[in-house]
Amino acid sequence: MAQSDELRLIARAARMYYLDDLKQAEIARRLRVSQAGVSRLLKRARAEGVVRISVDAPTGTFPELEERLARRFGLSEVVVAECGEDREEQVLTRMGEAAARYLEATVQPGEVIGISSWSETLLRTVDNLDPGRRVQAARIVQILGGMGNPGVQRHATALTTRLARLTGAEPMLLATQGIAGSVEAREALVADPYVAATMGEFARLSMVLMGIGALEPSKLLADSGNVFTTEELEALARQHAVGDMCLHFFDEQGVAIRSPVEGRVIGITLEQLRSVPCVVAVAGGNRKHRALLGALRSGLIDVLVTDQFTADRLDRSE
Repeated sequence: MAQSDELRLIARAARMYYLDDLKQAEIARRLRVSQAGVSRLLKRARAEGVVRISVDAPTGTFPELEERLARRFGLSEVVVAECGEDREEQVLTRMGEAAARYLEATVQPGEVIGISSWSETLLRTVDNLDPGRRVQAARIVQILGGMGNPGVQRHATALTTRLARLTGAEPMLLATQGIAGSVEAREALVADPYVAATMGEFARLSMVLMGIGALEPSKLLADSGNVFTTEELEALARQHAVGDMCLHFFDEQGVAIRSPVEGRVIGITLEQLRSVPCVVAVAGGNRKHRALLGALRSGLIDVLVTDQFTADRLDRSE
């Protein structure tokens, strides 16, 4: 413990810095010590308990829960959205709002952003972006084939084109279906110059925005026609698949499942995802708990945006 005369000087420097909002140079001048000496006094103020810093989390935020999940799953950031009810519609809305705010705060000029198609959560995210915030990016790249049922086709292209418009970026569409009829058909489709050009951008992505799929496809994905047959999904279930990232399946431990359907997907691969500097997953809801848990264990995700109920379930999971 410092002597009383030292503590007086420490307290004096701390009051001038924290309460009077003086710069260290001005404190040094007034106390007639060096600026380095002021820095040492301020460090001592915390060490001696003269200064105690606390942060009061605003209502509707969950910093401790976010920090626990980030540590547990090795994530750089977790964003937990406040949600009044554990209902799918409200969960989607709140996650979309939270993801939009995250993008507005973090997207940098020149970013090359990949976005998966057929995600209701990502549609909500893009719809909640504020045109006045002037988020800027270089290119928005569709990372999963979007062609399918013409009745719902607009959902796939809307994600890419609307996000590109809001960010002043160049849209690059993957103008083919997400699942080819055969491996041979896939090879023919990816040879198309326009498809190849978009897929060539996967190596340049600085950020990816994606949802997490459960083994049972969402209504939007099912309606699109970009789904596997019942027999194929049953075979995946026998291999202990719990969900997918861009139609690539994994088990509850996050281990990729190799199956015949893998060779028919037209889009970014899990290996390519691993090389992207920032992979942002926007997912939640009780239906996707096991899928999200497996996705987090895969090590492919850097940032998670979810709802408070899902976050709590993840926090309590074994």
